[in-house]
Amino acid sequence: MYETILVGTDGSANANRAVVQALDQAEEFGAELHGIFVVTTDRHDDPTLGTDAQPQAEVETQGQEFLDDISRRAADLDMEFDGKIAEGRPHEEIVRYADAIDADMIVLGYQGHSHSDPATIGSTTDRVVRTAGRPTLVV
Repeated sequence: MYETILVGTDGSANANRAVVQALDQAEEFGAELHGIFVVTTDRHDDPTLGTDAQPQAEVETQGQEFLDDISRRAADLDMEFDGKIAEGRPHEEIVRYADAIDADMIVLGYQGHSHSDPATIGSTTDRVVRTAGRPTLVV
């Protein structure tokens, strides 16, 4: 049913649940597993954001660590994994990458790090669901 699955991560607890689900789905269907971490470039290296802004290089390193973790988990299941770091608006980059790999399904966490209201879906996930034009599993 699914040949190519894309999971988005920001390292949050919800993203980790999405990774677990994506690994399970990829294993069940023998699908290729891809992952993406998006560096939101307008949030980093901007002096107007004050001292809370992380340098972009630091965020990219952190993202690579998240993707490396998924790769190790996939290898433990004898599964191939291809991770990508992108820069831009997260929902646009997730949809763009899903289109590029012709993903049969996108798996995302209900909310990411930047979301604070537990009663509502995160904005990135909401935008991907509304614009992806392909099945999106929200965990």
